[in-house]
Amino acid sequence: MTHRNGKHRDRSLVRAIAVAGGPAALARTLEITVQAVSNWRRCPPDRAIAIEEATNGVVKRYELRPDVFGKAA
Repeated sequence: MTHRNGKHRDRSLVRAIAVAGGPAALARTLEITVQAVSNWRRCPPDRAIAIEEATNGVVKRYELRPDVFGKAA
């Protein structure tokens, strides 16, 4: 998916947003603004666990940030 600034958004983030019910739904769950979610090209490391929880484990922290959490156990 192409991000609004013309750069591609990470596939796992796109999937997480879809599973959560869209950017507004994910933002509400995380208690942040929809603008913050909309500006992400990649999941911020400090949000990966919360997004995993928001998607009921459908999208794992390892998928969102393998550089931080490593490969899935």
